[in-house]
Formats: sequence, structure tokens, C-alpha cells
Amino acid sequence: MSTNKIGDFVSIERDGAIATVTMDRGDGRNALSRQLILEMTEAARSFADDLETQAVIVTGKGAFTAGADLKDPGMDRRRANGLLERRAMVRIGPELCDAWEKVEQVTICAIEKYCIGGGGALAAACDFRIMGEGSHIRLPEIPLGMNMSWHAVPRLVSLIGPSRTKQFVIFGEKVEAAQAREWGLADEVAADGEVLTAARRWAEKVAKLPPNAVRMSKQGVNAAANALHQATTFMDLDQYALATTSEDYREAVKAFLEKREPKFTGR
Repeated sequence: MSTNKIGDFVSIERDGAIATVTMDRGDGRNALSRQLILEMTEAARSFADDLETQAVIVTGKGAFTAGADLKDPGMDRRRANGLLERRAMVRIGPELCDAWEKVEQVTICAIEKYCIGGGGALAAACDFRIMGEGSHIRLPEIPLGMNMSWHAVPRLVSLIGPSRTKQFVIFGEKVEAAQAREWGLADEVAADGEVLTAARRWAEKVAKLPPNAVRMSKQGVNAAANALHQATTFMDLDQYALATTSEDYREAVKAFLEKREPKFTGR
């Protein structure tokens, strides 16, 4: 068994054919700062030439993630000098999810407590999702004055269908583990504190199978399911860049930080 760090917040533990990628910002919340997003992207790309690892577990120490870190200056689009720089700042999210979708090994998301916003997009980019029975997933982007981006919408449609995706994305409400399992968003619900053990069990099943056949089968399924994804998400980065210039976005973030109800005007 070996462990290596990628930056300050991400570690990769390799044990035979199984790797476990852990997000840990030291607070049990693992909000997605710019640095954490970039480290997780690097972690995904590190498996490109790895012929030993056959299954990758993605998890967080404590909660999976609290979503985008709105207090991180590196995530503040208002600091951008013009649209070109704004687009460059916001593309790290979709690049993170695309990198994880492209991992050839089977990826298993192990979710304890909560998985918010961009964490949900990351989970949708993985092959399987295992949740603790007391955990939930929530996408707060629209109530926060943004569109749902990170190339997540078509992945969610493929997983849970258009009507449930609309419920999930538009209302921004919690989807508890049992409901996520019913919808097909979660593949298994495990006892709280036992999610990593359950994910390990899935990974061990993968590790016993012929790796070439597994990788080719995963590629084939993704090709069939994701054929139109690029065509339907190529604009979501620009929609996000536009949405975050609105007065509604500024009001939503201000209300969130002030812990009050926002007042939207459509401006």
C-alpha cells in the first residue's frame, strides 16, 4: 500500500488494483476551492497511464463536499478582468468533471453526510455512487442565481431522466439517500460511516475482472450514453459566465452569506 499527496488537499492511496482519492481540507466540509478543484483534476489525469489500478474510489474526509467555496477569492468571477478572463476562471469546473468521466478505470463515488453543488456534478461524472443512509445531495445553483453547469445536466438526464433532473436542478432541494437510490442517482445506500467499506466492496468486484474487457465495456457504455453531451453543454460555461454578472446572482450570494432569504428581480 502506498499514499501520495497531490498538493495540500488531495491524497491517493493505492492498494493493489484499487486506488482511493480523498479530498481533505481539514475541516470535514471540503468546500471546492480553486486549489482543491485543480488538485482533483490532476488526480483524475494521473490515472491515464496507470495499468495497475482498475478501480478508483473518490471520497471526502468527513462530508464529501460542501460545494463551491464562495469565500475563496480564486472563485470570485467579479475579480476577472473582462469576459475572456472570466471564461478562463470558470472552465475549471467542467474540466474537473470531464477529467473524471475520461478516467478509464471504474470510478466509485463514496458520499458521506452531504454532496453539494459541484460535488453533485463530480459524482454524476463517476460510474457509481454509494451514499450513507443519512446523507443527501443538493444542487443549489439556481436558487443562488446561477445555471447548472459543469457539463452536469446531460449526465443527470442519462442517470435519472428529464423530469427528475428538472426537479433536482431547478428546485435546489435536498435529495436524501433513499430517494437518490429510488431515482437511480445512488447505486447503493450503506450505513453511515460504512460507505467507504461498501465502495471498497464494489472496487474489489471490479478488481477481480479482466481489465481490458472492463475498460472497453465502460468506454462503450459511455459512448452510447454520452454521444450528445458535448452538443448539449458547449454553451453552459458561457451561460454561467453571463448568469454570474446578474444582480440576482449578487443578491443570492449576499443573502447566502447573510443567512437570509434572497429577493430576486430578474435583473
